[in-house]
Amino acid sequence: MISVKYLIASLIFMFLFIGSKFGSAEELPEKPNFIVFYVDNLGYGDIGPFGSVLNRTPNLDQLGKEGTLFTHFYSTSGVCSPSRSSLMTGCYPRRVNLHLSGNGGRVLRPVEPVGLNPDEISIARSLKNLGYVTGIIGKWHLGDQKPFLPTSHGFDFYFGIPYSDDMTQEHEKERIPNAPKLPLMRNDKVIEAPVDRDYMTQRETGEAIKFIQDNKSQPFFLYLPQSMPGSTLAPFSSPGFKGKSKNAAWGDAVEELDWSAGEIINTLKQLGLDEKTIVIWTSDNGAPKRDPVQGSNLPLGGWGYTTAEGGQRVPMIAWCPGVIPQGRVNKELATTMDLYVTFTKWAGGDIPNDRIIDGKDIKELLLGSRDAKSLYEAFYYYDGPQLQAVRKGPWKLYLPLEKKIFTKGGQDIQLFNVENDPGETNNVIVSHSHLKSEMMAYAEKARIDLGDSDGIENRIGAGQRPVGRVDHPVPQEMILQ
Repeated sequence: MISVKYLIASLIFMFLFIGSKFGSAEELPEKPNFIVFYVDNLGYGDIGPFGSVLNRTPNLDQLGKEGTLFTHFYSTSGVCSPSRSSLMTGCYPRRVNLHLSGNGGRVLRPVEPVGLNPDEISIARSLKNLGYVTGIIGKWHLGDQKPFLPTSHGFDFYFGIPYSDDMTQEHEKERIPNAPKLPLMRNDKVIEAPVDRDYMTQRETGEAIKFIQDNKSQPFFLYLPQSMPGSTLAPFSSPGFKGKSKNAAWGDAVEELDWSAGEIINTLKQLGLDEKTIVIWTSDNGAPKRDPVQGSNLPLGGWGYTTAEGGQRVPMIAWCPGVIPQGRVNKELATTMDLYVTFTKWAGGDIPNDRIIDGKDIKELLLGSRDAKSLYEAFYYYDGPQLQAVRKGPWKLYLPLEKKIFTKGGQDIQLFNVENDPGETNNVIVSHSHLKSEMMAYAEKARIDLGDSDGIENRIGAGQRPVGRVDHPVPQEMILQ
């Protein structure tokens, strides 16, 4: 029979071992590989680890058990292009002036004169300068002109579509007479048009596995912005998944993305790279509202394309066996902007000191360090150019607005505790009115730095940088040999 003293001593040793294993610099890869899964329009409640009982996601369920779930992880926008600009630059979209398209829309469209400024130092360029091989596979959506493409922003390799899966020739021809067929690109050349969207997840997965195999002996950064579930009213999937879920086309696409994650994770394990690779699995924004309902943001309130929690709080799984703790839930606020800072520093680099970078170093959060806390004084929710809400700690204040830019009507001042009330159902502005002035002060700080707009007057922020621009945009079309 084991004595009580022996049992206590064993428990103490176990806790000391766990404490030394996670958060100990000696245990970490010197230059770990980084993989970021960044799926399109998938909601907070669309996968098993975050509560879905409708979509079958066994691979992501396992990834969640072997890693850490971040339950307060935010995109910086409820729509595609702005959110992607933040992951690339570590900045709010308004800082890099990618909060609007060239014609004032929410996202970039084909043959636009604007895109990610070549003067920005992207996460890919930052890691490439540190000796990493860099690749992107999937949906880019930060400009389809040559100066804006991934190969002009530090990526050694690109395979995918330059904008959303719904931006087909038929969809765009009324806006631009020379609208191209939806192109599939390899590096800076169109190799297929129109692309067969049914097979996008399959092809993205195959290219990702090949990239990992080809670069297994050197540090790599793989950005995997997969194009599904996407922006069409009926998401695409291959024959092996089509019609097989309990959630129509949306569920088919989600379950194929789950398969994809499983294939890529298994490749890492087979190559012995699992303990050398930091994997982040997340979404660019919440699921949009559809009739009938497709995606789910539950238990969050609201839908994608908005500044509601369901629009910008996204599922995030962090995974690296032996480095990132398994089976944990982290409730600290973190954002997609943080990956830029965290990966660059983890790889031994420095953050540019000639420009403002908004992201924070969340390495200690990823390692599960005992006292690690969010480094955000406040977090700002913009819809395009308009500041609509501010979060500080558990509190989220919706600002009083006479008119929302992209939706009907205005917005009353409201305050929610989004830790206890993620559905944003209990407005406590009356009982917590003392917080109003403090939160409004943070809003004004954002307006000074990042700017704001009411749809009539656009207030330029002191810290904004110019968007990239070309004079004569041309469509990306296949060059026939």
